[in-house]
Amino acid sequence: MRILGVDPGSNATGVGLVEREGSRVHHVHHGVLRPPAGAELSIRLDFLYARLLEVVREQKPDVAIVERVFIAANPRSALVLGQARGALLAALGASGVRVTEIAAREAKKAITGSGAADKKQMQLMVTRLLKLEKAPPTDAADALALALSYAQAGPLADLPTKSRRRSHRRAMTEAYAGASGTPGGRNS
Repeated sequence: MRILGVDPGSNATGVGLVEREGSRVHHVHHGVLRPPAGAELSIRLDFLYARLLEVVREQKPDVAIVERVFIAANPRSALVLGQARGALLAALGASGVRVTEIAAREAKKAITGSGAADKKQMQLMVTRLLKLEKAPPTDAADALALALSYAQAGPLADLPTKSRRRSHRRAMTEAYAGASGTPGGRNS
């Protein structure tokens, strides 16, 4: 399975691809998408969209892991980050890649053992875990960490999360009712 990690940013977006074969995970690709400095937001968003589409076409991931939104102290920064995420998610959607989200804190904990790990710790652990010759740039290391955390979870990564359990449980109940022919199910 090829897993693409995406660490969104309007000035720098990290991408990192790993491949899981059984219990082994190895590095395939990483990089940083940097829109033209000082360009208008619409130009930066178009750049991110187009470049991520190129990465997906070249690397052919099976799934993409995108860092989940966090609450920023600065509302303007949060809005711009949300717009960058939107452009990146649109590119993934347009390419047909399945998308999963994970919080940065969860990825940090999976990779370093601490949800409060700093960027240097993440670089160091990603470099060690993937046996890289040199540390990737911080944005790429964060993207690789997202992909690694998904890869390490293996089949557990696709289980419903706490926030989806209620709707998942409801869907399962409806599916069961429909399959058994009980009133209210599809067969009634």
